Amino acid sequence: MTATTTDATATGGAAPAGRPPGAARTCAPVAAWVVTRAVLLLCVLQVWVVPGPDVTVDVSVIYRDWYGVLSTGAFPADDVTWQYPPAAALAVLSPALLPFLPYAHAFFVLVLLTDAVVLALLLRAGSGPGRSRRGVWVWVAGVALLGPTAYARYDLMVAAVAVAALLAGMGRPRLTGALVAFGALLKVWPALLLLGVARGAVRRVWGAAAVTGAVVLGAFAVAMPNALAFLTAQRDRGTEVESLGALVFHVARYFGWQGEVRLHYGSLEFLGPGVAGVSLAAQLLSVLALGWLVYWRLRARVFTPGTPADAAFAAVLLFTTTSRVISPQYLLWLVALAAVCLLFTGTWMARPAVLVLAASAVTVLEFPVFFGDVVTSTPLGVGLMLLRNGLLVAASLMACRALWRRTVPGPADEATPPGPAAAAGTPATPR
Repeated sequence: MTATTTDATATGGAAPAGRPPGAARTCAPVAAWVVTRAVLLLCVLQVWVVPGPDVTVDVSVIYRDWYGVLSTGAFPADDVTWQYPPAAALAVLSPALLPFLPYAHAFFVLVLLTDAVVLALLLRAGSGPGRSRRGVWVWVAGVALLGPTAYARYDLMVAAVAVAALLAGMGRPRLTGALVAFGALLKVWPALLLLGVARGAVRRVWGAAAVTGAVVLGAFAVAMPNALAFLTAQRDRGTEVESLGALVFHVARYFGWQGEVRLHYGSLEFLGPGVAGVSLAAQLLSVLALGWLVYWRLRARVFTPGTPADAAFAAVLLFTTTSRVISPQYLLWLVALAAVCLLFTGTWMARPAVLVLAASAVTVLEFPVFFGDVVTSTPLGVGLMLLRNGLLVAASLMACRALWRRTVPGPADEATPPGPAAAAGTPATPR
């Protein structure tokens, strides 16, 4: 038997001689990424037209109009559709980096490049002991399942910052804090990543986040008028038609409810009798979610390298599900965090991640494909909303249960002094 044959047998014949270890495992997700992203580009460039409303209008019209205003050095004044922290201006202005392309085309190319950066980060982080490539596949599949909306909003850029922040936390806590602060000034929700920071790194991460946030926010406040208008921009919102609370009115329409659906604060919302109460209930649920997360943080004792990602995933799931607004692009946040969770072989977030992928597949059906049915509350539209939001509720409950069981010791564990393994971050024993 030759040496070459012996080597091939020892490696199970998985790769030809001379190919670097793991090359085959890298080629498959990269190839899938190339194919799926080519399809997404064809969709947003209108080569292939997806049924339903044109998802690219936000970029070609709304973002383009904001670009014109922001280019003058000021934030949009008296524009209720501008509801974002000041660093969002950087995402809207980013197509200026490619002046040789039309605005929308430049935006799509930049999102594609950002997507590629996330893939590279996940591939790098997914190699080595205790790591898995499952997270890479979650990202490749999740973005594809969301369809063209994933490339027609700036949320993928925010998700990229969140992924970078979580991955930096494994060795560079101050960089994590800076990235979390920058992400929060892009779209608020990355601030939730601070909840899962390991105890020994809290001071450095939170300190870096506070300093970065103050510097960046102060710079925008001084340089551009209306930089802080986002703080009160959404206080009068109703209940968006895709949210969990909207199911009340989708069903109530069949029993004579007299409200209406109207474009309000940049999205289609239910307005009419009872909407204020349901919106208040959603806000109270978000407050309860925050209370539970704080209580979890006070009780948590077992932190592993994957705990920050697990905690961030559970937290963003809770706030997304209880929000008055669940826009399709919000699923991108969950896909990104689920991808980081599944990079760790010991994570307990695999089942919630699968539910998020299923919810993403349903989301592309409810928007844009059958969005008309959702707006008019047909049986199909209501069924899609029940399914998608039901999946998010189930994922939220499962993620919170897994996070608690993984990190909070039971009475028997508390009575036993932690040994060297527990001090090193060994997962809590399942109960």
